[in-house]
Amino acid sequence: MQRRDFFSSLGSVLSHGTKPNLENFIRPPYNQEASLFRQACPDCEGLCATACEEEVIKIAEDNTPYLDFSSNGCTFCEACAHACESEVLSLEYPKQIGAALNISVSSCLAWNDTMCFSCKEPCLENAIVFQGLFKPVIDLSKCTACGFCISRCPSFAIELKAI
Repeated sequence: MQRRDFFSSLGSVLSHGTKPNLENFIRPPYNQEASLFRQACPDCEGLCATACEEEVIKIAEDNTPYLDFSSNGCTFCEACAHACESEVLSLEYPKQIGAALNISVSSCLAWNDTMCFSCKEPCLENAIVFQGLFKPVIDLSKCTACGFCISRCPSFAIELKAI
């Protein structure tokens, strides 16, 4: 087991059981209007979550889908949009996730003089840029909020906020 995998599994155990705040759900991509989730999804069977190859779509207590990046990220594979019978998720809508990511300087190992590239390695868009060997920052113009960096960070320094 690699060190990164060990810390990820430890983090998964520590964060297990925390429920997302209903007000701040991060919704799956390919959606146009957040209010549609509350209108159409409660009567759905959660097909988007079943179709999700990365298993990041979860179903909340109110039977609406949300993204959980505690173990993986979104590849924008389009499977959720194809599975959505109520068209809350559709390929006609933007391929984006309504979230912004930020690196907590106080929690980040690299910002605290420990060489760590755990967040940079899985970033498909090269949106995490290092200022020298330390001090990673997220280039928001490139970041898709896919979430892959979140589960890879051993110190849980990447913060996710719904926008």
